[in-house]
This record gives sequence, structure tokens and C-alpha cells, in this order.
Amino acid sequence: MERVIHRGPTTESTSGGIIILFLRYESFSQYIRAYPITTAVLFVQIALFACMTIVGSSTDNETLIRFGALVNAPPYSGEIWRYFSAIFLHIGFDHLLFNSFSIFIFAPPLERLLGKWRYLIFYLGSGLAGNLISELLSREIHISAGASGAIYGIFASYLYIALFRKEAIDKQSSTTIKTVLVVGVIYSFISPNVNWYAHLGGFLAGMLLFRQMIRR
Repeated sequence: MERVIHRGPTTESTSGGIIILFLRYESFSQYIRAYPITTAVLFVQIALFACMTIVGSSTDNETLIRFGALVNAPPYSGEIWRYFSAIFLHIGFDHLLFNSFSIFIFAPPLERLLGKWRYLIFYLGSGLAGNLISELLSREIHISAGASGAIYGIFASYLYIALFRKEAIDKQSSTTIKTVLVVGVIYSFISPNVNWYAHLGGFLAGMLLFRQMIRR
């Protein structure tokens, strides 16, 4: 999920293979070698969370702004780097835990499928789109951070496979990703301080990016 603080071994293939989302057989060292981008993302966001906790608090406005959270108000709204840095920051331990678990479970099959460099572009592109849409559509001044734009991009890629490449995903995984999305949409609207604009932007970008990438 994208949070805001308001002020006021698997087989992955889209050509007949089976995508298994949840079964991870790798050891820790095998996971790192097989999924270097996913591992790096997890390491960076955990390290940044630890640093924020040491120097202040991950829920403190000043600390979040200092580390690169997205703020839709001058003078910070014009700082482009924040659209990327905010992807790796989280507000509170539960926020970090939820998003890190989602990345740990869902990201590996997609990284294997796209390859590490295309997956990196996909991940950053989905996260960036989520933040851009959030800033364009949000009316209240807020501080925003979280990986959920990128995570919803990942969800979108699996939904694309479930809808248009049905032979490439097992029935249980297809049902699971649809259920996760439905629950995620409901949660986005009923929970306070959840930036559903970022979820929407990441999802749409993920669908478009994945569609283009698998055509190459």
C-alpha cells in the first residue's frame, strides 16, 4: 500500500509455462542470486527505514521529507528525484512489512520472466507512474511514500497474463491474483491514509509496460 500523511524454484513463461506465485524453494543465498533486483529493492527500503528510525522516525514529517518522501506542495513539489526516492520509503513498520512481504512473494516470478534489467525498468516505471498520478489527482497537501505503485504494477502484469495468456498461469494463481486485487481495491478505499491514486497509476502503468515488454 502507498501511505500518505495528510496535513489539515518456479517456472515462469507466457508461452505455455506455469507461473506459481507463492511457492519459494530457494535458500536465502539462492534467492539473492536468482532475483538480484528484488533483493536490492528489499535491501534499500529496509536500510532506508532503519536510517529514518535512527535519525528521527519513519512517521515524522521532517524525517520523511529529508529522506525523499513525495510532497505535493512548494518548494518540494518541483523536486523530480522525489518521484523515485519515495518508492523506497515507508511510513511506519507495518507499512514496510506489508509492502516488503508483497515484493518478496510476488516479484520473483516477474523478475525471472522479464529479466533483471527490464524488470528494473518495469518496477521503477510503475512506481513513478503511481507517484505522478498521485500528484496530479490529489487535492489535499500531503506527504506520500511507499512501494505500492510498483507493487500494483506487478499485480497488473499477472492480471494481464490471467486475462490474455491464460495458458501461462495455473488456475490457483490466477484466482489468487484476482482475489488480492479485489481485496486491495476495497482496502484502498476503506482505510485512512492510503493513497489509492498511486495504486491506480501503478496498476495502469504496469499493465501498459508489461504488454509492451512481452511483445518484444
